[in-house]
Amino acid sequence: MQRLIRGTALISLATAAIMHATAAFSTDEGATFQQPLTLENSPFSSEREAVAWRQDELKDLERLLRQLRFDLVNNRDARGAAPRLVELQQRATLEYFLPAFIEGTHGRGSDARPAIWQEWDEFAAGFRDLEQKVAELVSAAEQEDYRAATRAFSDVSLSCRSCHRAYRHN
Repeated sequence: MQRLIRGTALISLATAAIMHATAAFSTDEGATFQQPLTLENSPFSSEREAVAWRQDELKDLERLLRQLRFDLVNNRDARGAAPRLVELQQRATLEYFLPAFIEGTHGRGSDARPAIWQEWDEFAAGFRDLEQKVAELVSAAEQEDYRAATRAFSDVSLSCRSCHRAYRHN
């Protein structure tokens, strides 16, 4: 139990470090994200910590999307989905995730393919695409246009899947 609490505290600390560090990495829309980071100029104390953080955060994002599908597609409840939509907009971003993709963190224990670092600009563009799809989902939900929200949700899912196909080991 203590190990679980300690692990959760480390992940929370890394999340706070990423949130703090994102200001240093902010870019204008469409600009090249100056990455990949090295361990020395990242908010993480080890490569393993960065890999564990991004895997946990991506799993949390997947759970958040499942909750949003239930809220928006099944229940047609935009008001109930509102806090999760805000969280999705904050977390499904280039600035939030890319600092955890430290160059060379594609080895044992990671699902990442080396192509991420070989095709860095394309990889970063995938996050920009995701941000755009999330914005469309939020807009449709704010208008309580559930048909458009369902389409936008599918687009978000397709954006995730296309990136996973290209840059993640099965």
